Amino acid sequence: MGLVLGFALDRALGDPRRWHPVAGFGSAAAAVESRTYRGSRLAGAVHEAVLVGGTVLVGVAAQRLVGGPAARGGQPPARFAGSAGLTALATWTVLGGTTLARTGREMADRLESGDLAGARELLPSLCGRDPEPLDAAGLARAALESIAENTSDATVAPLVWGAIAGIPGLLGYRAVNTLDAMVGYRNDRYRDFGWAAARTDDLANLLPARLSGVLTAALAPLVGGAPAAALRAWRRDAGKHPSPNSGVAESAMAGALGITLGGLTQYRHGAEMRPTLGEGPAPLVADLRRAVRLSEAVQCGAALAAVVLACTH
Repeated sequence: MGLVLGFALDRALGDPRRWHPVAGFGSAAAAVESRTYRGSRLAGAVHEAVLVGGTVLVGVAAQRLVGGPAARGGQPPARFAGSAGLTALATWTVLGGTTLARTGREMADRLESGDLAGARELLPSLCGRDPEPLDAAGLARAALESIAENTSDATVAPLVWGAIAGIPGLLGYRAVNTLDAMVGYRNDRYRDFGWAAARTDDLANLLPARLSGVLTAALAPLVGGAPAAALRAWRRDAGKHPSPNSGVAESAMAGALGITLGGLTQYRHGAEMRPTLGEGPAPLVADLRRAVRLSEAVQCGAALAAVVLACTH
């Protein structure tokens, strides 16, 4: 019940506009980093353990406060409502799918109107790439790849971990994913310190990314795609990607849309040549809109899957 209510809150409201708890966690993590940072994997592992462990303990305390998963023990109505309500609040806090879709549509609107400056200004809301050297085609590709990856990270994964482990799973996953976004880079500063954050995020997303791939393939006909094409691109191309999870999400999306993703990818710390995923033309603005629609369908499918998972363990 709490997962469903939290998902509904995200669909209706999007991210909290002020005092977002995830932003607060990021500020706290930056403050901790100022004390824990060393150029070593051990220091990074300590940093990860302190922040993720502390967040999970907060979730455990919150879940014990309301008696744990309410449907199991025949709790009185007030306890049931408290458990469902707190789970809903935690779910809404960690989800980001509706804001992701809104930002994707806004990016498509700016590109269609020829507002490249506005599109470049918006891109950091979707991903960490350097927007300045990108033309309209590069901006469309960057936005679409981010939609594919973050559909899994921002919605599917939190729902899966919420179904498995309740409030501690919800909060713990978001801590893991946020730390990866902050320090999980291969640049000079974070190559060693961010290793634990990047590997923990890889492990946390193994199951959710594959569920996202399955849902993307199954729902491809909603945007004029074919499940077989999505599965074929997944099998053929996902392993080429440097991330074991982003490769699944992006290749399945490319196959579902009948387009090609990958190529030269410019970050502020340097450029990377990403492998080719899918087959077909480079993505256009119309493909970005299709990706947003497919993302929203996958999010709804993930909510249903999470309810089934929560009810079977």
